[in-house]
Amino acid sequence: MTLWRQALEIARVDLRVERHVGEILRVIIPFGIISLIVFPLAMGAQASSVARFGPAIFWALAVLFGMQVALRQSASDSQTRRDLYALLGVDPAARFAGRVLSGTFLMVAFMLALLGSMILLYGPSLSGQETFAALVASGLVSIGLTELGTLAGEVTSGLRNRTALASLIIAPLAVPLVVGASQTVEAVTQGTGILPWVMLLAAVDLALAVAGVGLARPLDEATR
Repeated sequence: MTLWRQALEIARVDLRVERHVGEILRVIIPFGIISLIVFPLAMGAQASSVARFGPAIFWALAVLFGMQVALRQSASDSQTRRDLYALLGVDPAARFAGRVLSGTFLMVAFMLALLGSMILLYGPSLSGQETFAALVASGLVSIGLTELGTLAGEVTSGLRNRTALASLIIAPLAVPLVVGASQTVEAVTQGTGILPWVMLLAAVDLALAVAGVGLARPLDEATR
């Protein structure tokens, strides 16, 4: 079985598990929407201020809760499961790619739900171009966060409190994603081109993909 077929099979299994568990649909998305409601109440902001700062609040919450989406597999990953993949001859790079595929699918669903809720609750005056830029940035951020979460889960595999440690790894490394995403929408508002910021997000995603595939086997061997 080729690497990509292995990756697609792993992604299929992960999505089936998520369909039965429903962690993202039942827990993370509702908590993200509740945070959108609580945030302006804690700030004591007026409706006009909330509408103006809505996109910034969206990106902040998207990264915070997106980390939980990205790390959901690491939290449930066990040595038994890893040993089973090894016995089946699954390439560690295929495991990384498969988890990124399934995680990106779930991350995009989370981002779309959060973006739609932000627009509904805050009523920001987003033009069609700004909405398109937000969707493009959300897709690229979803890929990057998932890659970060999968890579951080592999680095912390076998350690105590691995989920907390992985979050500490993701948070600083996600800064380029947050900056690129927010500036993509801001560039449309200011009438400048979004290409530099989109290229930044794409470059971060590509670098994380190369790092994840290249380090998959050494990290797998280090945890045995």
